Amino acid sequence: MKRLLILTAVAAAALTNAACVTVIDATSDYGWSGENARPFKGARDSCRASAGRDEGTTAFLQCMADKGWTRTRD
Repeated sequence: MKRLLILTAVAAAALTNAACVTVIDATSDYGWSGENARPFKGARDSCRASAGRDEGTTAFLQCMADKGWTRTRD
């Protein structure tokens, strides 16, 4: 029973941490935060293709927001 309780606590902690993720992109000075977001690299590549490679544009930021990602700092 004790093992089950420990396993349940570990699983709950893992699920809690999985709900919110932060990505620091090595090629950028900006961090991104996403909750229930699409995978970061796929979202970024898709938005670069549709909004251009300049990640500072409103179109790019809106595209990323539509995929569940927001900038953590500017």
